[in-house]
Amino acid sequence: MSVTLYVCTTCRMGRADPAEGPRPGARLLAALQAAGAPDGVRIRPVECLSACDHGCNIALAGPGRWSYVYRGLDPDRDVPDILAGVAAYARTPDGLVPWRERPVIFRKQSLARIPPMESPE
Repeated sequence: MSVTLYVCTTCRMGRADPAEGPRPGARLLAALQAAGAPDGVRIRPVECLSACDHGCNIALAGPGRWSYVYRGLDPDRDVPDILAGVAAYARTPDGLVPWRERPVIFRKQSLARIPPMESPE
């Protein structure tokens, strides 16, 4: 079962639009894609995760799993920790990674945890 890492490409990290080059969110997407997704993970861009005041944002989701939104991520320093956290998430059947097994950025920068979607009856 695969999971999806959504990366907000419009995130500006609380700054004005850069005069040159892509926004920080687009840079985060490019850095994650360049590093390569863990097994069973798809990386997908999204236009907005509605957490604009919090820096670069990502979301994790998968069928039958809890979903998460993480905020305040930095494209220049957080890519290894993001990929470690995503890999741990992908290894779980329900998306619940034990707290101590999460990278620090996933422990401290969680914005939302969303229950699994229920199947239509």
